[in-house]
Amino acid sequence: MANTLAGKTIVMSGGSRGIGLAIALRAARDGANVVLLAKTAQPHPRLDGTVFTAAEEIERAGGAALPVVGDVRSDEDVFGAVRAAVERFGGIDIVVNNASAIDLSATEALEMKRYDLMQDINTRGTFLLSKAAIPHLREAANPHILTLSPPLNPAPHWPGRHLGYTLSKYGMSLCTVGLANELADAGVAANSLWPRTLIDTAAVRNLVGGAENSRRPEIMADAAHAILTRDSRTCTGNLFVDDEVLAAEGVTDLSGYRPDGATGELALDIFLDPA
Repeated sequence: MANTLAGKTIVMSGGSRGIGLAIALRAARDGANVVLLAKTAQPHPRLDGTVFTAAEEIERAGGAALPVVGDVRSDEDVFGAVRAAVERFGGIDIVVNNASAIDLSATEALEMKRYDLMQDINTRGTFLLSKAAIPHLREAANPHILTLSPPLNPAPHWPGRHLGYTLSKYGMSLCTVGLANELADAGVAANSLWPRTLIDTAAVRNLVGGAENSRRPEIMADAAHAILTRDSRTCTGNLFVDDEVLAAEGVTDLSGYRPDGATGELALDIFLDPA
């Protein structure tokens, strides 16, 4: 397959900042079209970036951008974003399920409105955006669905630590497994991607502190690019980890993905156990 996303149209949930924006910018440097469905019309007090500033960055990087203010929990907003993508760019080649909510509270402490939020954004949002785009992906050359969700680790300590969040993220990964099987005959790939280590985003800094034990979002962007340029008929049904994807591409020196000045020992991300 050609190792470029030039001319491809990507519909992404979220993407105003962090890993989603890094994936969008990597595609934009190839000349891709990126449609961002996000709620961030106004700046967040603790998180930089809106759907409009992200679109400006995508345009500066060499891509075409269409910012759509909407909520991945809303059927109307999701189907509207898909229609807008087709009207603007003529079709859809790639879906990236990037939007996600997190609350690591234990079961007794987790408010049900927070549980519902995670289920609605993470599992239901992934199912809904994928569903809405499938008719257009069927018509595309080398179509992909990429979901930012973890390997299905059977170790009981992961749901035991934060059951509500684990259910929602594993639900995203089950969407990958199910869609890969369901859409195999149509040649539509479905894969998941998860970071080996903490990723230095504003959200992670707010949750667990600084960047000393992290890698930059660009490692996920490069891994996503590698997946999305593979043959959709043969690369499907995988729950990938970023460094394994890059190793398969011949990239084994990952030191360049550390934030400037970071020297701390890398911390594993959630759902990954030490080798």
